[in-house]
Amino acid sequence: MSRYRLAPTPAQATGLLEHCRHARYVWNLGLEQRLMWRRGRPAAPGYVAQSAQLTEARAAESWLRAGSQTVQQQALRDLDQAWRNFYAGTHGRPTWRREGVHEGFRIVGPAAQRVDKLNRKWGRVLVPKVGWMKFRLTRKLPDAKSYRVTRDRAGRWHIAFAAIPSPIPAPGTGDTVGVDRGVTVSAALSTGELLSCPGLSGRERTRLKQLQRRLARSKRGSNRGAKIRAAVARWKAREADRRKNWVERTTTDLARRFDLIRVEGLKIRDMTRSARGTVERPGRKVRQKAGLNRGILANAWGQLVARLEHKAPGRVEKVNPAYTSQTCNVCGHCAPENRESQAVFRCVACRFEANADVNAAINIARKIVRNVAAGRAVNARGESAVLVSEKREPQHAPPSVA
Repeated sequence: MSRYRLAPTPAQATGLLEHCRHARYVWNLGLEQRLMWRRGRPAAPGYVAQSAQLTEARAAESWLRAGSQTVQQQALRDLDQAWRNFYAGTHGRPTWRREGVHEGFRIVGPAAQRVDKLNRKWGRVLVPKVGWMKFRLTRKLPDAKSYRVTRDRAGRWHIAFAAIPSPIPAPGTGDTVGVDRGVTVSAALSTGELLSCPGLSGRERTRLKQLQRRLARSKRGSNRGAKIRAAVARWKAREADRRKNWVERTTTDLARRFDLIRVEGLKIRDMTRSARGTVERPGRKVRQKAGLNRGILANAWGQLVARLEHKAPGRVEKVNPAYTSQTCNVCGHCAPENRESQAVFRCVACRFEANADVNAAINIARKIVRNVAAGRAVNARGESAVLVSEKREPQHAPPSVA
């Protein structure tokens, strides 16, 4: 999607919030109907039946009729698609939309094509029942048939046109790179480069903690609490913007420089799952695991691979991550003792020494896998090396921080 920053006037922002409320109301009402179904009851109403009910509701309720029919119908279409994705196993179950969190709506059809370019810096879009609205033109306008307007927790409005950008062509040099993702070093390349995802500075983190403490002491629902919550959201949005900008720049650079990009095939959702457990079976080292989860998410592991697959389709290969951080890329010796510390790799067999993350990235680039039965490490060229140690590497932590 191509996203742009909207610049609505106060009156237009009020109209946009009204559209968001209508879309959220229709979504939640349709979701409630679906969730009321039980075994033995008639089938829950689908999009066609709910759309007919929406027409009746608009005729009966003037406040609903005052809103845009396109916005309300698309909320039902989005809900229907969400259920289809859930039953297909590609997404989770649709959830309730909350005020202040899920603020947005979608426009499709001829109304979505009323977009003009004013000059080099600005464009405008005609939002139904709101009027012409300016947005910051930061890139070429795509040829799209729908767009989505959203408001983040920091109070910023954006418009995203549904258009798939063209992939970045391969350089044709035949070069392959391995990418090892970590917490201390966000991404280590097999070329020896160490990349770090920027976040908030020390002073900015101190200010954010102060605001969070003030928010914890404020009364729930008070005006003071709302102002502090908005300030916290602005700092969080700044951190997210920096992380996203780093991901976009890094993935574009990798897609332009290398023909084949190999990464670890990590299940990030399982790795960042909470360790709290249950009342009967409480978890262990919950605070340490929570810190690791925050580190993984702050370094954008998932976003990095997802954007690589978007920009270099067919050129991203996922490698088994087992033992990549314990295997020497020179002699193939695999042992936990090779990983002397988080940053230092020193092979106990051949005394080869290197940065631990770069060593793992080289193993990923060479596609080294481990054949436990044969006790040998085999790389992409078919070369093998005897493995001295048969100890297994823990799989609950990322290889780069083992």
